Amino acid sequence: MLAHPNRVHSRESLIQQVWGSNFYGDRKTVDVHVRWLREKFERFESIPFRITTVFAVGYRLDQMPRT
Repeated sequence: MLAHPNRVHSRESLIQQVWGSNFYGDRKTVDVHVRWLREKFERFESIPFRITTVFAVGYRLDQMPRT
């Protein structure tokens, strides 16, 4: 996601990029990891990113303006 910010990534493409084609598990695994990343981003205000859910498509990493 960092390599392509502002682009929507499907759960399937994230699974492929992170775990490869040998992944055997639930697609909801991505949701859990995204939740953990969101929690980390909230804890550290210096991280200028936010993960946005794009309904029925996937996730997008948005770069936030620095204040």
